[in-house]
Amino acid sequence: MSPAQLISLTESALMLILTLVGPLLLTSLIVGVFVGLLQALTQIQETTLTFVPKLVAMGLVFLLMLPTIGQALGQFMAKISDMIIHG
Repeated sequence: MSPAQLISLTESALMLILTLVGPLLLTSLIVGVFVGLLQALTQIQETTLTFVPKLVAMGLVFLLMLPTIGQALGQFMAKISDMIIHG
């Protein structure tokens, strides 16, 4: 494997990671800020209040992102397969 192919594969892997994890992390960040703001305004310091809305929101985003995740993983696997076949 040439250095150029290795760099291309690494770049594709990093973009894949951002595609898969980015929306989930962004959702968690936004929900966490809103819940933290709500807790600060109401002075409710319940620990489960921070986790449950994040889990629900991230679950919904994950379900909505499943086609995109499948397509991204399929394209990455096709790229790796082409590299293996064509050397």
